[in-house]
Parts: sequence; C-alpha cells; structure tokens
Amino acid sequence: MRDKVVLITGGTGSLGEPVTRLLVGDCVVRVLTNNEYELAEMESHFNNSNIRFLMGDIRDSDRIHRAMNGVDIVIHTAALKHVPICEYNPIEAVKTNVIGSINVIDAAIDNGVDRVIAISSDKAVHPINIYGATKLTMEKLFIQANVYGNTKFSCIRFGNFQGSRGSVLPLWYEQLERNEPITVTEQDMTRYWITLDKASEFVVRCISEMNGGEIFIPKMPEEDLMELAKVMAGEQGFRFIGKRPGEKLHEMLFAEGEEPEDCDGYFVIKNDNRS
Repeated sequence: MRDKVVLITGGTGSLGEPVTRLLVGDCVVRVLTNNEYELAEMESHFNNSNIRFLMGDIRDSDRIHRAMNGVDIVIHTAALKHVPICEYNPIEAVKTNVIGSINVIDAAIDNGVDRVIAISSDKAVHPINIYGATKLTMEKLFIQANVYGNTKFSCIRFGNFQGSRGSVLPLWYEQLERNEPITVTEQDMTRYWITLDKASEFVVRCISEMNGGEIFIPKMPEEDLMELAKVMAGEQGFRFIGKRPGEKLHEMLFAEGEEPEDCDGYFVIKNDNRS
C-alpha cells in the first residue's frame, strides 16, 4: 500500500481515525465525512500534509465521483449505525447505507479504483432490524459489483467495536461517574467484540490480501454483557431496561448456507462473481 492514494468514507468515525493513523506514514489519505465539526477536530489533531480533509456525503453521487478521482483504494466505513435510530428513520438508513453504497460502487468503477473494501456488521446475518437489513444489502451489492470491471470489491464483517462512540462501555463509564447504576438491556445478551486497534490492523491486512468477492470476518470473542456489567458496576449496581427496538439477544457471524474458510486469525467467505 506504499505511495497509494486512499479514500476513507466516514473517515472521522470511530474506525476511520485509527485506520488513518496506520496509513498516513505510507499513503496519501483522503478523509471524507459529512460532519464539519468532526472534520475540523480531526484536522487539528493530525496536522499532517499527507491527509486531505474532504466535506461530502456518500448520498451525493457527484461529490463521491470527484472525491475518488485519482484514488487507488477505498475504505467504505460511512453508514448510519445506531440500531434504534435506524429503526425510527428507516428511509434515511436506506438512503445512506444502500443508496450511498451504490454511489461508492459506481464512483469506484468509473474512476478505475483498484480495490474497495466495505465495513459491514454481524447484524447483517439473518437481520431483524433495518440496520442489519441495509448492511446485508450492502454486502450483496459489493460482492456482485465485481462483475462490472477490474475494480475489486470485498467486505469485512465486524462485531461491536470496543469503546467506540455509541457503544455500551462509554455509556457505562458516564453512568459510573454520575454515581448511577449502569443500565443493562437483557441478562442473557451476548456480543462479539473487537478493539479499534485490532480492527484497524485487520482492515489493512484484508486490503492487501483481497482478490475481490470475499467477506472477511476476524475471530472475535463473544462476551456475556451481564458478566461485564457485574465487574464494572461494583457497589453502584445495575438495572435492567429491556432490549431496544430491533435488538437481538445473540448475534451470529455466518448465515445459513455460507461456507467460511478458517484462516490465520480470521474466517473468509469467498464469492466468485467475476465474469
């Protein structure tokens, strides 16, 4: 990846920033986001001439086409990710996660981008919420996009990012600081977890190894949220609030009919859709 030009959609997000840190020594990185405040904050933190800070939204096909001019690699992280918000605003979730992803695919093909990797979620496996359904659709679109030319498209299916914005751990820390009992949805709920540093390293590894059509899935521990809550809560205790709209008790990494290969530290589902 040395001397490549890399575009990260949603680049000011929880995953975009650590990926930028990994790449900026070897690459020119274009960080694209529709959040002006986060863009200014990230620019002040990095202050690096190898990073280009771009305002834009993946819903805007013209903007995405211009942003990808001269780009070698695209890391597509931009999405609406908050499950209850997507449930309440399903059309907006479709516009960003599906239509926006189509714009990314079209722009990559038209600009002759070499490789595009999209960040998906374990919620795409047998989805019961609009977020998972849009991520499943995105996976299908990216895998099928390999038939249209020389651009390689693949996906990474992650679990929850430990400590990311919107995850449960920062919420619990805030509640503990306020001397409140921490809130737990359901006693039996489990989640797959990965740290942002490991997720970032995995993204870079998959870009190097992808041939197009793969869904990469890192090996992640499945954590019992109740056990974690007991450790964190201490004397302040916890209270149950019930599942939020669209939430599962347990997530899955593979769908029925998928045949993952067990590799070194990860699984890969191969789909050969090239004509």
